[in-house]
Amino acid sequence: MAATKLDASSTVAALRRSFEGGLTRPLGWRRAQLLALKDLLRHGEDELIDAMRADLGKPTVESRLTDLSFVAAEIDVMLRHLDAWASPERVRVPFAQRPGQATIIREPLGVALVIAPWNYPVHLLLLPMAAAVAAGNCVVGKPSEISPATSAALARLAERHLDPQAVAIVEGGPEEAEMLLEQRFDKIFYTGNGRVGRIVMEAAARHLTPVTLELGGKSPVLVDADADIDVAARRIAWGKFLNAGQTCVAPDYALVHERVERRLVDALARTLRTFYGEDPKRSRDYARIVNQQHFERLSRLLAATSGTIACGGEHDKAQRYFAPTVVSEVLPDDPLMDDEIFGPILPVLRVGDMDEAVQHVSSRGKPLALYVFSASKSSVDRILERTSSGTAGVNLTVQQLAIPGLPFGGVGPSGMGAYHGRHGFEAFSHRRAVFSKPTQLDPPVQYPPYTKIKEWILQKML
Repeated sequence: MAATKLDASSTVAALRRSFEGGLTRPLGWRRAQLLALKDLLRHGEDELIDAMRADLGKPTVESRLTDLSFVAAEIDVMLRHLDAWASPERVRVPFAQRPGQATIIREPLGVALVIAPWNYPVHLLLLPMAAAVAAGNCVVGKPSEISPATSAALARLAERHLDPQAVAIVEGGPEEAEMLLEQRFDKIFYTGNGRVGRIVMEAAARHLTPVTLELGGKSPVLVDADADIDVAARRIAWGKFLNAGQTCVAPDYALVHERVERRLVDALARTLRTFYGEDPKRSRDYARIVNQQHFERLSRLLAATSGTIACGGEHDKAQRYFAPTVVSEVLPDDPLMDDEIFGPILPVLRVGDMDEAVQHVSSRGKPLALYVFSASKSSVDRILERTSSGTAGVNLTVQQLAIPGLPFGGVGPSGMGAYHGRHGFEAFSHRRAVFSKPTQLDPPVQYPPYTKIKEWILQKML
């Protein structure tokens, strides 16, 4: 819907009335809405796949794997564990405070705002919205205007399947997002870039609203001399060129031991031919760049590199096609190394050893993901001990997101807070501390006046 200032205010006010009236607190309501989200995904599958193809040229298999099935599987986890997550948690009471019972109660925060990006437009909107609902909140979802077909499809489907008293989808661009951010929310969940993340955090600060920021950064992949090069090439290529490189946890660049750098570059070229054929432009399994602005940014980056294009490099503006591209002999000060690429260009930097690779990683902002390919556990442990990242993968890329028990989130410039599985439920909950004592026993030793004997007893008890 096209929001106005009055719409944003009225929408949030209506949801707040629903929350304060207790609509979303019963576990039965939460389960019903989670099941409704699954129905939305099932009945809206074709509509959403067509929309993502229109926005991103996203292959059907990718749409199912990384958006629809991913969210449905996480909702199943929420449904399976909701009772346990929502149950009061008993805490040990120290001897001096007995008798008594200490409990942590998970309370919904209230009305949440979820602002989603365009690259995985179903996954990155509906998954945090599902977590908000599971925790008992009302929620406003703001899909990205950069993926307009998917945004419109999500709005239509939400209206059909979800409780309008508690869940709203607000379409639009930066103006509508700004209007929403002027409202008071009890939680804001934003996925996107650091520049907008700062704007979101500044807006949240005006109301002292807690935030979860899922940002990005240049996620490195380190390849040691003892790595299985063929396996590394396949897994790096899959993670990098999934969704045409438009993935926040994609390997942004590779730091490769000098002894295997040439072998890896050659293996990547062979792998890309296996994945997408001699002409990836004709492949049904390769996506497109989301719009002309992002296409031109990638074209400028590639034109400015001092490295050597080892494979790929072709691009077609009319079709927003950018070939899967590997650039070798890249130097640390190359333009490709300035900011997150967020596209299908993989710079490969040669390093003398993993200590040099670690030094390079540690000199930059903490990334959202870090990947290591090595046959040596001690080498992997040393790299993980000396670096920091939101998530990490050993001999894999991207797949750490598929483990519901692992928190997904950034650190430092790559974000704050985490979600997935129980971590999403906790992100939208307040952990309320409750301590209760019986009234039958009320020893006078804790009350004034504090005589010598009382002081002695209290000192022994504490």
